Amino acid sequence: MADIRLKAGDTEPSTGLLERAKSGDLDAFDELMRLHEKQVLSTALRILGSMDDAQDAAQETFLRLYKSLNRLPDILEIKSWLYRVTVNVCRDALRKRLRHRTEQFSGPDPASIAPDPELAWMNQERGKLVEMALTTLPEKERAAVVLRDVEGLSTREVAGILGSSEVTVRSQICVARAKLKKFTDRYLRKKL
Repeated sequence: MADIRLKAGDTEPSTGLLERAKSGDLDAFDELMRLHEKQVLSTALRILGSMDDAQDAAQETFLRLYKSLNRLPDILEIKSWLYRVTVNVCRDALRKRLRHRTEQFSGPDPASIAPDPELAWMNQERGKLVEMALTTLPEKERAAVVLRDVEGLSTREVAGILGSSEVTVRSQICVARAKLKKFTDRYLRKKL
């Protein structure tokens, strides 16, 4: 198993892990994947709305990471690089989905449901509503709001990942939030 050393206060492994992965150490690459799989998978799931599609996107993202290891100069760049690649892979998947007109939806991961049945049902319904609302957004707005509001990245980080200006990202997020609110309000009115 790969030896990962963290300095006090660090959240990322030492540069040695990246260097070992670059030299062909598959255990080091496997450890890089484990460190970032939750980030990649949750981002892809929120953008694509389907666990199967998200797992495919995550696999493609890590395949691209493996092929691009030698172009990454620093371990600190991996996180933002992975967000950018995940978003691009998801965009490609959405375009392919639109071409084939096969829209799928899946609810939240059953493993994440709380033990209290009422709370679990409420969380599941809320999760479904958010996922449905996200699928109504254009891909750029969806990516911006997922990265900013769900993943908690700064506007500057989102702009860098999406290749946009901060002003554009703020605008996309504002418009997306308004659309999400309108969708959820309309949906909840129908339910009552």
